[in-house]
Amino acid sequence: MLVFAASDKGGTGRSVTSANVAYRKALAGDDVCYLDFDFGSPTAAAVFDVPGALRGIEHGGLHSYLQGKAAEPVRIDVWADTEHEVLRHRPTGSGGLVLLPGDRSGGEFAVGKDALGRCVDLFLRLNSEFDLVVVDLSAGRSYATDMVLEATSRPELRGVDARWLVYHRWTRQHVIAAAGLVFGARGIVAGGVARGHDEDRLRGSIRFVRAAVPDPESALWSQVPPAQSAWMRKCDQDLNKLAAELDIGFSRVLGAVPLEPVLQWREQLITDEDVLASRVANMETRQALEELAARLTDDDAWGQT
Repeated sequence: MLVFAASDKGGTGRSVTSANVAYRKALAGDDVCYLDFDFGSPTAAAVFDVPGALRGIEHGGLHSYLQGKAAEPVRIDVWADTEHEVLRHRPTGSGGLVLLPGDRSGGEFAVGKDALGRCVDLFLRLNSEFDLVVVDLSAGRSYATDMVLEATSRPELRGVDARWLVYHRWTRQHVIAAAGLVFGARGIVAGGVARGHDEDRLRGSIRFVRAAVPDPESALWSQVPPAQSAWMRKCDQDLNKLAAELDIGFSRVLGAVPLEPVLQWREQLITDEDVLASRVANMETRQALEELAARLTDDDAWGQT
């Protein structure tokens, strides 16, 4: 299965949440591959604590491969190469967790016929090798998004299960931006249809993920003054109404990740040790990530049987 992680704005939690979902799926026994298609800022390796690749790699990354400068993109075995002490002790029964980084100074690039062909070939090979392939895209209407829309419209990939996760924070601006990215005049749906995608099928393959969602009922906010508490509840109600009006309401939401101080201060994987031993992260966050990972491959959550 191919999963494309998209967002209209930066700072949505797209990369850190997608990395945590990939980690959770690997813990559950799936073989997972994570592609850093954020060509302008390939920093996914920082979430996995992989030294030497925190801002991409010098040569042989996805930029090099797609542009024909490398025969194969570099693969990083996260379990073996991470500096994260917990991750280095690979749990029994876990699946593979592999990162394909971008090039450090690659940047965005226009997509030509040759690059598109390499992209299609890469997706086909990785889909046959791994249970789950997560493709972390650049924010906004990027060349990376155009490339994967074009690639997945090709006959070779039409039989491959492809799903989209669109991330946004729980603010008015982010809700509006996320809806525009998907349903706008130059959005994912319109761009996909223009490239030959079936509109209903494409719409059905898209779900939204709300990140950094404050819960007015949680212990974190239980001590705020009554006026502030009432204001927060009103904001939450207004946002739910706006999301429904823009067709990104609950029926299109795959999951929501609560506001988590650990993720605000340091974008990282949330391990069981963080929750149960050191207790720096909240149990609600771990549960939300586990549920999101489970629903990602649950056909019922996507209206499929």
